[in-house]
Amino acid sequence: MAVGKKSRVGKFLLRGLLILILLIVALAAVNYKLLVGIYHGITLFTPDKLVVNFRTADQRFRSNLVAAGDDVSTFRYNLQQLPKEYTYRGETKSIAQFMADTDTTGLVVTNGDEILYEEYFLGNTEHSRAIVWSTSKSVVSALMGIAIEEGYINAVSDPVTDYVPSLAASGYNGVAIEDVLQMSSGIRFSEDYFDASSDFNKMAPRSVGLGGPLEDILLTLESEHEPGTVREYASSDTQVLGMVIRAATGMDLASYTETRLWQPAGMEADAYWLADSSGVESAFGGFNATLRDLARFGSIYLCDGFWNGKQIVPSAWIRASVTADEAHLLPGEDSLGYGYQWWVPGGDEGDFLAIGIYGQAIYVNPSHQIVIAKTSAYREYEQEGEEMELESVSFMRAIANALGKAI
Repeated sequence: MAVGKKSRVGKFLLRGLLILILLIVALAAVNYKLLVGIYHGITLFTPDKLVVNFRTADQRFRSNLVAAGDDVSTFRYNLQQLPKEYTYRGETKSIAQFMADTDTTGLVVTNGDEILYEEYFLGNTEHSRAIVWSTSKSVVSALMGIAIEEGYINAVSDPVTDYVPSLAASGYNGVAIEDVLQMSSGIRFSEDYFDASSDFNKMAPRSVGLGGPLEDILLTLESEHEPGTVREYASSDTQVLGMVIRAATGMDLASYTETRLWQPAGMEADAYWLADSSGVESAFGGFNATLRDLARFGSIYLCDGFWNGKQIVPSAWIRASVTADEAHLLPGEDSLGYGYQWWVPGGDEGDFLAIGIYGQAIYVNPSHQIVIAKTSAYREYEQEGEEMELESVSFMRAIANALGKAI
């Protein structure tokens, strides 16, 4: 009898173990996508994974489609050689070495409808979409200008809470759209990308759909300065702009991008906005696009908003966007100025650029009629990021000067 009981107990335990294993497998299967998403989120900025991660972000995380249309604006080719050197802080440096050192994955130079240089590296191709991080902010700025032109938004002097009343519970209560555009909202926001406890890193999991709504974070933010007096870079400001556009137009950001910007401009490839778990786009840094289409976006600004046979962005908005018009917005000796979500270097070049972390950029130089679009996966960004961004202006100015004269 004892042997029989042991046998039955053993079978019972084995059956229970098998059931437990099956439950674990079933749960893993059901949550596979979530588990994979968490893994990709944790390893997103692992240095040796940056290249692949950046060109697959729209596939790995929740994203909203921005479909290209049939009326594609075409480029002609008039290929040129890049200059060999540029000068930075009095030192002559190598163009090729800068591209290698910053882990460049693609570089396109255009002068409007001609491609003067196009090259891809580290496995990227002309078909690769890359996440462009804070370069996305300049896309949001364009959408804001279009929304004002269409009458959805009255003026940049309007408080953001006129359109998103829920923000009245936060430090954004009563803050003018213009102050938010100029990163002068006065909000207290830690933009430290490498501090796990920063406000930015509280937003980050939500931006790839692995947390709650992005709005939940915005509602917790408090005011630190009088709006319009201090420029402090805060990705939350751009997220607020995205919320204003969504609320005012009644369209999600992806649809508005598609119908007002992407298809009218004749972009050749689909783009994607990363989105939070509620489907709200990560306006502050979640845009994914091909390099040629990023160059087309820069060309809209080069051509005063007129591209592909139509006025895409109002010309007056372009001028306002790339003008640093207050003391706290002006460039310094070791800093760039700021407009409406565009960076404005010092000097008399009249150039401006969109910048994203890890080496993304869209550079526009009207003096030489040059646009440069660059994607990168700069592994040393944590140590050298700010200096690299300043140096990239000299790098791109040298290219604009050389190829602008070569036409």
